[in-house]
Amino acid sequence: MNKKITIGTRGSKLAMLYAQKVKEKIIETANFIDQDINIKKISTKGDEIKDVRLSDIGGKGLFTSSIEQELQKKNIDLAVHALKDMPAVETKGLLTDTFLERTDAREIAIINGNKKFKDLKQSAIIGTSSYRRQFQIKKIRPDVNCKLIRGNVDTRLKKLVDGEYDAIILSYAGIKYLKLEHKISEIFSIEEIIPSAGQGIIAIQCRENDKDMISMLKKINHKETYKRAHAERNILKILEGDCETAVGIYSKIDENKITVEAELFSLDGSQRFYEKKTDKLENFKKLGNEIGQILKIKSNNSYKK
Repeated sequence: MNKKITIGTRGSKLAMLYAQKVKEKIIETANFIDQDINIKKISTKGDEIKDVRLSDIGGKGLFTSSIEQELQKKNIDLAVHALKDMPAVETKGLLTDTFLERTDAREIAIINGNKKFKDLKQSAIIGTSSYRRQFQIKKIRPDVNCKLIRGNVDTRLKKLVDGEYDAIILSYAGIKYLKLEHKISEIFSIEEIIPSAGQGIIAIQCRENDKDMISMLKKINHKETYKRAHAERNILKILEGDCETAVGIYSKIDENKITVEAELFSLDGSQRFYEKKTDKLENFKKLGNEIGQILKIKSNNSYKK
């Protein structure tokens, strides 16, 4: 393959770092030099509309649809996404089957005064844009008030410093890429807060009939992350998960076994349905489907009562 490659991504600082990482991986493993690969910033509705919850205006697709359209029109060759921002169901004609090695999937808190979460004042205001995080945080501290926060990391940090919030909850992976670890007040364990499906994973999307790109992407696909991504996202597919579905999902691989745990909250957060299962690694897709079905049955049964 002797053509140039154009990678499409959101224009945020973090998204550009993700795209740069993909570019470096391609240069490392395929026969390309820096000048062969161009990164194109694409504005998305999710970036443009910053004052309302995503689920109120169309869900996760607001961060991906503009980029996917550029891919479908052949204006770009590859799209780079944070996997946690992608809808569970693949867009027709496109293929998301390549993943870079997962970074830390845990959640972190940045707190005014660099306190610990347990030391926050009564009824402290916590910034989050996610129902999942809201319900999980309230499990730890039922007294706190969760308030919507949108925008990139810099915007959120400024709102925290300006006193609009007492703390904000973010993904560790993004903070690491931005080299802002010194801002972290607390890192939550997976036991405390189960992260979003695919959190900490960079996904690369191409056209499903682009054999050259598919062949090249096989060289940079991280096998373990690939299995974890599919196991976790298969749960979302069963639950028809999007921003309104408050669900935490996390997997880990130990030699030839994969363990997946997931929690699903009712719409108002008052009920929590949990499942954890281990299976042979080769059954990673099937395990995700099984857990999704169990959670769906548990939640449906609770609504019938």
